[in-house]
Amino acid sequence: MAHLIEVAFKGNRREFFLWNGDAPPPLRTPVIVEADRGEDLGTVHAVGDLAALRAKGCTHGLGNATASQQARRLAQTDDVRRLQELRAQDDDARRIAIELVRAQALEMKITDAEWRWDRRKLTFYFTAEKRIDFRALVRDLAGKFRARIELKQIGVRDEAKRLDGIGRCGRQYCSAAFLTELRPISLGLAKIQKLSLNPTQISGTCGRLMCCLRFEHDWYVETRRRFPKEGKPVMTAMGEEKVVVNDLFRERVTLRRMSDGELRTIPLTQLDKELRGEPIEIDIEPEATGPESWSDELLSMTDTVERPIPRDLRPARSAAAKPAERPARPAVPKPQDRPVRLTKAPRRDDPSRASQQPAAAPPAAATPKAAAPKAQAPKAQAPVAPNAPNAPRTPDAPDAADRSENSSGRNRRRRGRRGGRRGGQGPSGGSST
Repeated sequence: MAHLIEVAFKGNRREFFLWNGDAPPPLRTPVIVEADRGEDLGTVHAVGDLAALRAKGCTHGLGNATASQQARRLAQTDDVRRLQELRAQDDDARRIAIELVRAQALEMKITDAEWRWDRRKLTFYFTAEKRIDFRALVRDLAGKFRARIELKQIGVRDEAKRLDGIGRCGRQYCSAAFLTELRPISLGLAKIQKLSLNPTQISGTCGRLMCCLRFEHDWYVETRRRFPKEGKPVMTAMGEEKVVVNDLFRERVTLRRMSDGELRTIPLTQLDKELRGEPIEIDIEPEATGPESWSDELLSMTDTVERPIPRDLRPARSAAAKPAERPARPAVPKPQDRPVRLTKAPRRDDPSRASQQPAAAPPAAATPKAAAPKAQAPKAQAPVAPNAPNAPRTPDAPDAADRSENSSGRNRRRRGRRGGRRGGQGPSGGSST
């Protein structure tokens, strides 16, 4: 009876074969299978119903067709050792191919090389932005390795799948682990999941958008159908509120009350009940803050310390036990609030200033004139101009003739002093008269 088995090769390459026997071989068992013009060695990846399911749904599957190639026998120890020696030679073949590509100036990147188990075929995998004419390269490689040469162009996602590795999430690449089909991914998937649109944060090792954006998209679409739309006003038990944020993973909804803008976060089940008008029971679990929640170790450490009674466990005071309220204290104005009194500085001729200031001791050799302070006469009113008509003549106010005589005398004395100075500055230092 023929059993369908799935065999894995280097670089996550998998194919389906028929196994003739009473029972399929165990998983991870090396087997020798048929290949194009030869034989190859791989390990069993899936058998039975799982292999039949994967053959219909995988990209490398058979679909509705049946497998035509067969698995011949189980591999021996020498067969496995020979395969390990060939895998050590794959890197040398890849380096030689890279040197030939540089010599011919071809715009292509050699990703990997794989020897077949019977050493009759050597396959090179490369990536390129456009179609490459590599016929001359194939002739040079065939003359170098003396085997059949096959060059396969793959995409950057297939390159990451073949080389395998650890993603930014800390797990194996999804394309190399379990994805059966590498479907195209657009930026709209990241917008629906409300992720950052920074390319460095949503891109994988291959430089394209991460594969998890595609296979997680269906879960986001199905889950969002259970939540109200963000920004939509709803009528709840608290009144009219607006949906702010939906937490899909914790199944919580954040609402903002339209009247006062207060925020609250409630479970999705509670929101559904409020929208349907059903009664809501809010269970508030009291926090364990009393002495019964203290551990024995803490009690032993605080035996000598007075334990404060929690506020929620203190006995309520009655109205009679409350102390009388103290009268409110008058508000004391701050320094900057107090009024500032501005005083005018007294004049020098003010007689009251002399009485306020302490009298200074007179000097030892003081003259009678300096010792006796001059009496200040009271300030008289503003005199009337003498030339004004009907002005009364007073003895203290001289007339115009007296003022002219006094001024002429002062002018003569000034001219005399000037002449004396000019005479004293002559060459002989004497008078000129």
